[in-house]
Amino acid sequence: MKTSISFTSIHKLAIPALIAGVAEPLLSITDTAIIGHIDINATESLAAVGIVGAFISMLVWVFGQIRSAISSIISQYVGANKLDEIHTLPAQAITIIVAASLLILAISYPFASQIFQFYNASGVVLEYCILYFKIRIFGFPFSLFVFAVFGIFRGLQNTYYPMIIAICGALLNIVLDVAFVYGIEGFIPAMNIEGAAYASVIAQMMMAIIAFILLIKKTNISLKISLPLHKEIPTLLNMIGNLFVRTIALNTALYFATAFATDYGKEYIAAYTIGLNLWLLGAFMIDGFSSAGNILSGKLLGAKDYKTLVDLSKKLTKYGFFMGVGIVAFSFLFYDSIGLFFTKDALVLKQFYNVFWIVILTQPISAITFIFDGMFKGMGEMKYLRNVLILSTGFVFIPTLFFFDWLDFKLVAIWISFTFWMLARGIPLIIKFRNKFIPLANE
Repeated sequence: MKTSISFTSIHKLAIPALIAGVAEPLLSITDTAIIGHIDINATESLAAVGIVGAFISMLVWVFGQIRSAISSIISQYVGANKLDEIHTLPAQAITIIVAASLLILAISYPFASQIFQFYNASGVVLEYCILYFKIRIFGFPFSLFVFAVFGIFRGLQNTYYPMIIAICGALLNIVLDVAFVYGIEGFIPAMNIEGAAYASVIAQMMMAIIAFILLIKKTNISLKISLPLHKEIPTLLNMIGNLFVRTIALNTALYFATAFATDYGKEYIAAYTIGLNLWLLGAFMIDGFSSAGNILSGKLLGAKDYKTLVDLSKKLTKYGFFMGVGIVAFSFLFYDSIGLFFTKDALVLKQFYNVFWIVILTQPISAITFIFDGMFKGMGEMKYLRNVLILSTGFVFIPTLFFFDWLDFKLVAIWISFTFWMLARGIPLIIKFRNKFIPLANE
């Protein structure tokens, strides 16, 4: 059967994925917005949430690549009408990734102080980093379990259930954040930054429970572990390995950005935290189309339908670009209100407004980059993605950051570097895709 890439079929996948994608960064944005308005040490708390958030995001992105790897393999089997040949893979993949997450938790927990000193945190900010991290890190295994389940659903061409899971988690996190951070008189004491951490962990646990139930009840996928290992496990591990190296390169960029911002001062890291969370929110909104590309490209590649694959890239590029332009228009329209939503601190707002326009203007560039990134993941092109990100980080992001930092541009240096970084990531993907698949489509 020919795979449809009509407006309706694409958006049937993209819109639920978009909503699910927005729900993920809302956990961090909720923490940022609520903590930014507490009465005691709000700026230091906001800085700590940003630093810890950068580190935990690094862990989730590195190990959460299992989602793309599982989705790529399953979708290609779906496209080739061989889904029955892959029934033992999901349980084995989930076991591997959850075991790895528990190992990371055990290693990182005792070294929290050293980790955040490496990010240039000190004094009260360092104390808050340690306090927040030693609670938040317990949500890490649950997050990876959820990511793996999302990958299974995506491979099955289903983004609806991941949307339900993500919405439930985001709504629960908002409710618990307000209750735990500010407290409920006579019932729950105000826990400030600790409360935000507990809220996130409970929300991640609930998402894992819902994901488990939906996977068992709504699919034929079994989570019973059986041996021998599936023949695709080496392929899966190879994909994860390439994505692992790739994500280390990605988080090298985030580390330098966070460390530089922290070194500039607490107002700068607080402003950077707000900007980064908003940039990630935009990225995850666009991720709906990236996810549709991930899902459909793997299926089309499995079916060897190259003409439809090229048509898909054109449609997704158009949809993603217009989404990026929409984010730009909305953000400029509510420019001042967006900053005030997160904090009332005049010094933090000054630094935030000084760079927010750059954060906004990167969105259309990011949109196209993320769409091709998603398509390449769906097609299993993890090695090429790895190489592009290593080169763009080492030869574009880091030199640009050091140059503009030398010019004393501070946060502007960071966001200029991010902009050039996204261009360096996206252009090679577009060129390779066109050179490889347009000739195949014309055969």
